[in-house]
Amino acid sequence: MSVTAVTGSASGIGAAVCQQLREAGHTVIGIDRQHAEVIADLSSSAGRVHAAEQVIALSKGKLDGLVCCAGLGVTAPSSSLVVSVNYFGSTQLIDLLQPVLAKGNKPAITIIGSVAASQQAEQPHPMVELMLNNDEQEARKTADELGHPHIAYAASKYALTVHCRRLAVTTGSTGVRLNIVAPGAVETPLHEASKNDPRFGEAVRNFIAPIGRNGQPSEIADAVSFLQSSQASFVHGSVIYVDGGMDAMIRNGSL
Repeated sequence: MSVTAVTGSASGIGAAVCQQLREAGHTVIGIDRQHAEVIADLSSSAGRVHAAEQVIALSKGKLDGLVCCAGLGVTAPSSSLVVSVNYFGSTQLIDLLQPVLAKGNKPAITIIGSVAASQQAEQPHPMVELMLNNDEQEARKTADELGHPHIAYAASKYALTVHCRRLAVTTGSTGVRLNIVAPGAVETPLHEASKNDPRFGEAVRNFIAPIGRNGQPSEIADAVSFLQSSQASFVHGSVIYVDGGMDAMIRNGSL
């Protein structure tokens, strides 16, 4: 029986992923700030170390899967918190858990990115390079000085996608597959908070995918379940958009 750790497991996409993986026979180790097997705050390095230690103990040093769903949006208390949770909360945890994943049975990692990362593709904000250089302190400082949480969100998801694509080149030889799912707007508590935000709510509500509706957490979980399964055994280093056509709309159908 495979053992998979899932961050952000208590609600939204993370909860849907946990449900599907359990139904598929996985033993799931949920990681969240509450209502999870591992209670941890991924906004700090100490919290990530604690989470990794608990996962290693619960999995007895052999982990078959990792799904990083934890993330913050534009309604987060600060832009720096968005950077720490969305980028470093995933990248440091991957680093810490790679040794036990390498011991797993057909191990796979899936990261929840975002279609918003496309907004940074042509001209990334300087904080992207700071994240990629693993400089959390300066990346947080730059994010707060900028004061635009929507840019911090897009930049964090872009940097996360770039990091994981680069990492996939080296993890392939260890037998650990790594892929990214990029959702569009999904009906989660995080998205609901964005829709109700007095600053950004109207723009969020008006940003509708070509398919004519927002996604459901289970639809994102479907893609994650596929990537974590043996059916995706040759899928590695890929970004899979599950966004109702948003990426095609944003980039005018270009590659």
